[in-house]
Amino acid sequence: MLFESSRLKLRKMTTEDTKLYHKWRNDQEVMHSTNPSLDVYPMETTKEFVEQVILGSHSAKSYIIVEIENERSIGVVSLTNIDYKNRNAECIIDIGEKDYWGKGYGSEALKLLLDYAFYEMNLHRVSLRVFSFNDRAIRMYTKLGFCQEGNSRQSLFRDGKWHDIIYMGILQNEYFEKRV
Repeated sequence: MLFESSRLKLRKMTTEDTKLYHKWRNDQEVMHSTNPSLDVYPMETTKEFVEQVILGSHSAKSYIIVEIENERSIGVVSLTNIDYKNRNAECIIDIGEKDYWGKGYGSEALKLLLDYAFYEMNLHRVSLRVFSFNDRAIRMYTKLGFCQEGNSRQSLFRDGKWHDIIYMGILQNEYFEKRV
């Protein structure tokens, strides 16, 4: 099955996931390395976001990452800003359950999403943004074949310092070559 590996499976996000997503979205430690605003959201705002932006968008596909052994939802992975004409999309990943950090679940989930993006959707390019201090994520993206395409200098203020936002991308043929 395309959306399943030895340890993970991806399933479509539904409105029933709102409470869990709300928990992850408001966990400052989880969002520290991925969300530029670090706002705390009321449940109603998260509900509207899930219904309109995640589930109601024709240019986004979001999946809950489920660890198979315990059937535990551990994070979310998405393709956003899908441009079907130019065959481009952005990807986002958050492992919301901190006890699953640093164990390869993020890269495994992202491989499943990239397989879908390139093999099934026939996208030409997938891009992402990563904060310059997120060394672990940058290593993972590079290992998967993403290349740095640019950066937005000192555009994020976090922990009392200015940080760059790095733009990375991978092309379909690069992904196929990496998978061989």
